[in-house]
Amino acid sequence: MQIKEIANKLNISPRAVRFYEEKGLLSPAKQENNQYRTFVEKDVWRLQTIISLREAGMPLTDIKKALDEIDETNHEQLQYYLELQRTVMMSQWLEIKQVIETTDHMIALLKTKNTLPLEDIYQLAEASKLLREQRKNWKDKWNFDQQASTHDERVSTNTGNYSDYEQALALIVKWVSPIQGEQGLDIGAGTGNLAGRLIELGASMSAVDQSREMLRQCQRKHPDLETKLGNFLALPYLGGQFDFVVSSFAFHHLTTEQQLLALEEMRRVLKPRGRICLADLMHTAHDPIQENSEEYPIMPVLHRWFEENGYMIKQHQINHLLHILYAVPIR
Repeated sequence: MQIKEIANKLNISPRAVRFYEEKGLLSPAKQENNQYRTFVEKDVWRLQTIISLREAGMPLTDIKKALDEIDETNHEQLQYYLELQRTVMMSQWLEIKQVIETTDHMIALLKTKNTLPLEDIYQLAEASKLLREQRKNWKDKWNFDQQASTHDERVSTNTGNYSDYEQALALIVKWVSPIQGEQGLDIGAGTGNLAGRLIELGASMSAVDQSREMLRQCQRKHPDLETKLGNFLALPYLGGQFDFVVSSFAFHHLTTEQQLLALEEMRRVLKPRGRICLADLMHTAHDPIQENSEEYPIMPVLHRWFEENGYMIKQHQINHLLHILYAVPIR
């Protein structure tokens, strides 16, 4: 088939086909006598894949990498590129959602006050800007990809930040007590130690982590566990999907502002009666002496958020820093 035929078949312009060829994404055969391009079914499939990935917002450089992996039948690598793109789209969707919510607040103010005070506009705009910046400023400063292969060995030492690790996981499982078939989400799941225990009790678990290598280890240990690339600030799920959310030894990697945004994200993906259980290094009072550069969650700050959002809280201190916090909505 000629270039006009394939363009008509896929409802794109011949110019677009030539563009993708120039970028090295297509390599149709050429007739010896006149050098006309000849497109076969494989080219149609490849071009349709390019169009679909472009529609999903994937840059051309990433599309080329993805197509190279398809050519080598490396489905794992291709899945990584697609999940990475999904994470980007979810972040963009959350930003749009945030803009809509800010606009709705302005409309509500206008209806109730018959005016839109400058101070109110400023506060709404600043709050929206802060949330957007918190999501964009999140980075992996710890290089967990390199730590993935030794993660289970490190937590088994039961020392340092992982003191009383096994006890913490056991208490989360006990407090959450999932019933058969409940949908659970483990955020910052690492190699899936906590998610695996909840699966054993009959929960249907999903795991989110920003580290590709951690998720690989997780999948090897728990083949039935759904894993997705993502982070606390942009969970790769639509709203109202889970009966409970858990996280262990990961929440403290966020700043104080990001921790509150992460709680909002947890609430977003939970069903109306969904519960939250966190095990992490936390301070019991404001203005603690920081032992490292990370901002350990401050218990009164978390309590205030949960109380303002209608949760009943239960907590337990395991050692001088490690706490378990369990929150269930009361309305």
